[in-house]
Amino acid sequence: MLLRIDRVPRKLQAGRMPAITDASLDADLEFALPRFSLLRFSHFLPSLLLLGAGLLASNLVSLGEFFISLFNVLPTLLLLLGGAFCMVYSRQRELFLLITVYLAYFLLDMQTDYFRATGVVREDGALIFHLCCLLLPLLYGLYAVWQERTQLVQDLIARAAVLLAVVGVAVALQQRYPVALLAWLAEIRWPALHGAWMSLIQFVYPLFLLAFVGLLVQYVRHPRPLHAAQLVGLLGLLWMLPRVFIQPQALNIMSSQVMLMVAVAVAHEAYQMAFRDELTGLPGRRALNEHLQRLGRQYVIAMADVDHFKQFNDTHGHDVGDQVLRVVAGQLRKIEGGGKAYRYGGEEFTLVFPGKTIEQCLPHLEVVRAAVEGYLLQLREQEQRPRDDRQGRQRRRAKAASSVSVTISIGVAERQSTQLTTEAVLKAADKALYSAKGAGRNRVVADGQVRRGAVRVADAEA
Repeated sequence: MLLRIDRVPRKLQAGRMPAITDASLDADLEFALPRFSLLRFSHFLPSLLLLGAGLLASNLVSLGEFFISLFNVLPTLLLLLGGAFCMVYSRQRELFLLITVYLAYFLLDMQTDYFRATGVVREDGALIFHLCCLLLPLLYGLYAVWQERTQLVQDLIARAAVLLAVVGVAVALQQRYPVALLAWLAEIRWPALHGAWMSLIQFVYPLFLLAFVGLLVQYVRHPRPLHAAQLVGLLGLLWMLPRVFIQPQALNIMSSQVMLMVAVAVAHEAYQMAFRDELTGLPGRRALNEHLQRLGRQYVIAMADVDHFKQFNDTHGHDVGDQVLRVVAGQLRKIEGGGKAYRYGGEEFTLVFPGKTIEQCLPHLEVVRAAVEGYLLQLREQEQRPRDDRQGRQRRRAKAASSVSVTISIGVAERQSTQLTTEAVLKAADKALYSAKGAGRNRVVADGQVRRGAVRVADAEA
């Protein structure tokens, strides 16, 4: 039996997860991993631009005195400013990523300065270089996948203890057994895998590969700008290390770029937290307010509300209710006609159409209303949950007895000569929304229309 639920609570608290996949709808509307639909090129774009700029600058024959001086101090500035930024926002993982990259930069920079001044490598230069190449991907990968799970102070102490232990052991071995340690690190253990392209000791490449796989899995499971920046930063470090003594500014430039990637990713996520709704993934109320300030003289605003959500929430629970909001948001995100969807609050959503008339927007709103109505959600027990998206779709087609659907009501208003402010247009759209509710719900009603006029196509034909 198909259960049609028509309304939702007025002020539902947002959940923690930002989006939903097709399979998760079948799995009692819970998440399925990996969530490939959440992968975004925009997560990688800032880091890729920084990586490209670093590669270009590193390969220049001459940078100029100003840029040379800048990149000589930039890693230290990024550590101080980025570290302070991370401490303010309690981003311990990012803080230790910056510290790890800076420690490697500091140790290698002393070696390169001596090499450029004298033309020869320091007595301990080879060992220090090999240790940095070995420990950098190890610590970078460890801190990149080490998520904050305990209290902040405890987490800080644990991360610092790991760093001190690893560095302490490395320094002790370097001081006590320098010759034996260097011979052990530089030994070729896999001759069949050794090629002319290998500019680093063999141990380094498996560690970079392990770190890359771990970071890739982390990004696929939890797509975030930070996880994307960590991946790109790791590639930058792999490119940098063989060129430390070959290209004069490769160390300074790429270390700065990798640290900048981490800092930019933190800022990017801070922006998303402020302007994007965490539950649905749509832009939030703050982003809506900024958009409304930039609208011209011609625009249309629509208010959408999930019907009878209180009943649905009380029947199936808040977790399922949160998933329903994600489903509705996913359909509203597909709105055409130049519209953009926002989460207004609770179960209410706002759609803005700049430069459009109400006649141009009504067909697109009707399409998205019908899409929400036609989306069937499967409720299954824990042991019956599908393992993947394909299995979930098959189950939806084969069995409709446990299906539920939700509907939305939409009120739409256009800027008029009597409504000179966006607040007035919003109020008119909200009034039209309540007219849609009063006319029976699951319909689109424009401001100023008769309560049962210009609603669903089926109603008009009837």
